[in-house]
Amino acid sequence: MPEVLRCDAGGPVAQVRLNRPDVRNALDSDLIEQLRSTFERLSADPAVRAVVLSGEGKVFCGGADVAMMRESLELSREDNVAGGRALSAMFRAIDGCSKPVVAKIHGAALGGGAGLAAVCDIAIAASDTVFGFTEVKLGITPAVISPFVLAKIGASHARALFLTGERFDAKRAQSIGLVHEVVVGDRLDVAIERVINEILSAGPSAIAAVKKLIPRVRETPYDETLELTAEATAAQRVSDEGQEGLRAFLERRPPSWK
Repeated sequence: MPEVLRCDAGGPVAQVRLNRPDVRNALDSDLIEQLRSTFERLSADPAVRAVVLSGEGKVFCGGADVAMMRESLELSREDNVAGGRALSAMFRAIDGCSKPVVAKIHGAALGGGAGLAAVCDIAIAASDTVFGFTEVKLGITPAVISPFVLAKIGASHARALFLTGERFDAKRAQSIGLVHEVVVGDRLDVAIERVINEILSAGPSAIAAVKKLIPRVRETPYDETLELTAEATAAQRVSDEGQEGLRAFLERRPPSWK
């Protein structure tokens, strides 16, 4: 059986590549499961400090696999619920990864592929990439990806794009916050390298702490954030990494993690 997912984690930056180029890197049950287990493993690996998610071939990810959609016609409601749970577990594994996840997007990111763009911490796209939350065109809904997309682009843009299922270009994707940077295709690797270098210059445990802090602050009532953020600040400042970072700054030397 061909590898549907390639993972090179031989150094501090893990390269995870969707590897179904003959079907536009469509998400089937095997790829979904491998993405989930891979991101759970990378999250727990202390040697990994960042993850780059990309797709082999002409597109990043064209969405759900046609064969899987065909099979779903014969599935019961319960089986469809189980499939939705598996897909959600995959997105949650990426969302909850303790390492920064950088999406390298080219060609197209449609349906679940646009969901992958939404769930990554940093998304950089080639200028000719086509995006779309196209589920309603098939008479279905973008329900599983909705928590991640709403957190990324907000309800207003989600309503406009979920309800029409229209395709849109990289410029609009950047304007609504789905991607953070748009570059000419041959500059994509340069842009990714620049972001990775920024990540590697920062404290690994500080990054992990910030990833946990962001959703907690977003979900906490304003009056309760005072204590939450004060405790989070103190915890990191007294940690070994916080102490090392502050001393390195004051002593004008690189910190140990660089």
